[in-house]
Amino acid sequence: MAENTPSTEQTELNQAAVKHTRPTLEVKVYAPFKVYYEGNALSVSAVNGTGPFDVLVNHHNFLCMLVPCMLTIQTLDGPQTVKINRALMHVKSNRVVVFIDV
Repeated sequence: MAENTPSTEQTELNQAAVKHTRPTLEVKVYAPFKVYYEGNALSVSAVNGTGPFDVLVNHHNFLCMLVPCMLTIQTLDGPQTVKINRALMHVKSNRVVVFIDV
């Protein structure tokens, strides 16, 4: 009796196809002399004076100051974190820019 289960190779190809079709944010996190992260992400999590928040695809446009926190960028390959002491975050049209040490 033959089973119709996909091969490991086919499963990996399907997962790769799903990764490339998910809507993402364009994210850039940088300081005056260093780029900490630049690429696509599913979400960005941080803390401002009001408290913790997440930025997802199609988030409203806004500008805020971040307080000391761990900025978490959920990428297609897993989370990336950047320690923030002070930063400015700008969100507009699925693009998130974080200016550290401004």
